[in-house]
Amino acid sequence: MTYPDPAYDGTGAVSASLRPAGTQPDLHYPSGVAVHHLALGSTTRGNFGLYRWDFSPARTGPDPHFHRTMSESFFILSGTVSLYDGRTWRGGLPGDYLYVPEGGIHGFRNESGAAASMLLLFAPGAPREEYFDTLAHLAEHPMTDQERADFMRRHDTHWL
Repeated sequence: MTYPDPAYDGTGAVSASLRPAGTQPDLHYPSGVAVHHLALGSTTRGNFGLYRWDFSPARTGPDPHFHRTMSESFFILSGTVSLYDGRTWRGGLPGDYLYVPEGGIHGFRNESGAAASMLLLFAPGAPREEYFDTLAHLAEHPMTDQERADFMRRHDTHWL
């Protein structure tokens, strides 16, 4: 493994961006989940996408699935988040980390009855914002079975 070719050849640039802790979430689910878009693939030159997922006490989260084009990582910040590693569900606690390479079966959910928070990192930085937004509004804009299948395929989500 070596460093990639340089993406910048200048003498330094003022280009950092800060998202203050008090910034309001970018998306709210009917279940009470709040999603913060911390770093979009479109702003990281496609290198990664980073999101903070703040669970409400309600039981939420996807069943086992996989992605063909991107890895996904989970870092638990607070509470207990159930993480599926392709074999079993485990109670993820603050500081626990799960890495899932392309094709790796995984899932996550809050079933603790208490609030929880985690970071999700996708690499490369796929455009997950439309995927998350569409799922948050499914009750308002239901899909046919075929529309849902096409949507999932377009967003590289393959259910078991």
